[in-house]
Amino acid sequence: MTDVKQRFDDLRSAEAATPEELDDLWSDLSTVTVDEVLGPWRGGDFATGHVASTVLTKVRWHGKAFNGPLDAQPLVCRNADGELYSNLEAGGGGEASLWEVAFRGETTATMVYDKMPVLDHFKKVDDATLMGIMNGKLDSAFGISDLYYFWLERDV
Repeated sequence: MTDVKQRFDDLRSAEAATPEELDDLWSDLSTVTVDEVLGPWRGGDFATGHVASTVLTKVRWHGKAFNGPLDAQPLVCRNADGELYSNLEAGGGGEASLWEVAFRGETTATMVYDKMPVLDHFKKVDDATLMGIMNGKLDSAFGISDLYYFWLERDV
C-alpha cells in the first residue's frame, strides 16, 4: 500500500480529521480528468464535524453517478425499499455536470451543481478511489461556508 493510500485510509477511519490533515493529503494526490471519473460511485465523508455529513445521512446518501460530462447525479440516495435514485430535492435540487476546473493551482475533474453555487473537486487516491472537496457558496447549501471533505469509491 502506498504512503498516500495509507494516509487516506487512516484519515477515512479516524474518529476525527482536521482540515489541515485533509489539505495535506489533498496536496499529495494526483489530478483526474472527466473521463477518468465517469461511472457510478459510492461515497462517504471524513469526520470533520461538517453539517453536510448530518444532512447526507438524513437523506440516505449512497454516492454519485457520473453518466457523462453533462449528466451527473450528485445525490444518489436509497429510498425506503433500498433502491437507488437521484434525489433532486435534497441540497438545493437539480443535478450537475462535469468540467475540468482549476482549484488550488491545479486543473482537475470538478462537478458543477446545476442549481447551487457549489463545486465538488476530485483527485485520485488510486484507480478506484477519489477524494473530494466541496466548495463554493456553501452557506446557500448547508448554512456554513466550511469546506466539506469526502471520498468516493467505484460502485461496481
